[in-house]
Amino acid sequence: MGAPPAQASYICARKFFTMARILTGIQSTGVPHLGNALGAIEPGIEMSQQAGNESFFFIADLHSLTTVKDAATRKENVYAVAASWLALGFDVEKNFFYRQSDIPQVAELTWYLSCFTPYPMLANAHSFKDKSDRLSDVNGGLFTYPVLMAADILLYDADQVPVGKDQKQHLEMTRDMAGALNNAVGEEILKLPESVIRETVQTVPGTDGQKMSKSYGNTLDIFAPAKVLKKQVMGITTDSTPLEEPKDPDTCNVFTLYQLLANKEQIAEMRQNYLGGNYGYGHAKKALLNLIMERYGEAREKHQELMANPQLIEDQLQAGAEKVRPIANSVVERVRASLGY
Repeated sequence: MGAPPAQASYICARKFFTMARILTGIQSTGVPHLGNALGAIEPGIEMSQQAGNESFFFIADLHSLTTVKDAATRKENVYAVAASWLALGFDVEKNFFYRQSDIPQVAELTWYLSCFTPYPMLANAHSFKDKSDRLSDVNGGLFTYPVLMAADILLYDADQVPVGKDQKQHLEMTRDMAGALNNAVGEEILKLPESVIRETVQTVPGTDGQKMSKSYGNTLDIFAPAKVLKKQVMGITTDSTPLEEPKDPDTCNVFTLYQLLANKEQIAEMRQNYLGGNYGYGHAKKALLNLIMERYGEAREKHQELMANPQLIEDQLQAGAEKVRPIANSVVERVRASLGY
């Protein structure tokens, strides 16, 4: 699952013949960049717009506490991520949009699950093993990360969870935890979700050609001030082919990014510009910048408005929490009763 512990997000779908419940947890790591928008946010919003789908999107701010200790930073990150989803068109009236920490039931379910989760399972989790050679950097929250993640999923009776191949372990652990609790009480109190492996996930290259990532410092920040975004675009790595000579579009980072945003006609025209010569990388970068500004112009304005008035974001998150809390309550009460509480 993309977030947590990576970035972006994980998606749960409850699928019937006429309806799918989709749940996505979004790590609150700051303002999303172009890679986040194309790889997670826009596909998630598209799924939420499909007829019959019911979407639960939440900001995973409890997860972020394992690494981000400063309260002001975490709050700013939550608002920055929430503003991005809202600015890009997520419909909060039709769907559910909330902050993880506003639903205390997830913490209660985490505790119940942790009491049925063996130590070796958590010690084998990727989120722990990746840092197990630096145990002084591992806190209890990081070690029990998969339990909170399982609670996020099980709290809404998800049936199917699409994940990337490298994240399948998270779903297997969730099933194991739910199964252990069910076996202990002698009935199916928690639904066991099925994993649906996503064979292909959109990969967006950064300004240096590697996968776009904040950790690499190679992002295109679509919500940044115009001057900042322009500097990032103009800094995309290219080769030294002279202006007058033809260029290979298939080996150029600028062209790769351009074709992720452009329509077929624009892509064909840009390809001819590359192959025809007398067209420099500077021209291509300006065309890419214009395309980004055109595609995300309205969203940029909306994002700026929201960040300037954070109470607007807070109101949406609180309204979403009110909508989702009764659903979380019903599952926790079921678990609580089965355990004799």
